[in-house]
Amino acid sequence: MPRLDHLSLPVRDWRKSRDWYKNHLGFEVEFEMPDRKTAAMRDDADLTIFLYQAEVADCPGISLTIQVDDVEAKHDSLAAASVPFVHPPMKVFWGYGAELCDPDGYRLRLWDEKSMKEKGGE
Repeated sequence: MPRLDHLSLPVRDWRKSRDWYKNHLGFEVEFEMPDRKTAAMRDDADLTIFLYQAEVADCPGISLTIQVDDVEAKHDSLAAASVPFVHPPMKVFWGYGAELCDPDGYRLRLWDEKSMKEKGGE
């Protein structure tokens, strides 16, 4: 079966975005190419997001859905660090979770398996 291996996202400041994904979401820096203003960030499932510095266009309707261990705890820790949220964990059309935006305005949907099963169904 095909498997998504990597994703490329244009960002305004590759270092700022690298640090944001590392510090707030726990992505690992796989490698960097400073001469190309690019950071490769890997998640626990081995998906790599290439954050490369370029012009960022508004992308309505595009979002990244990120599984976390506990969406309530992740929301609380990020909110305590003054990371703004579109909304806290709640029931939404896609199930149950929280939404926030990264420094470039990409919408991130955070969820966890337990909350999705208990609170996300009809």
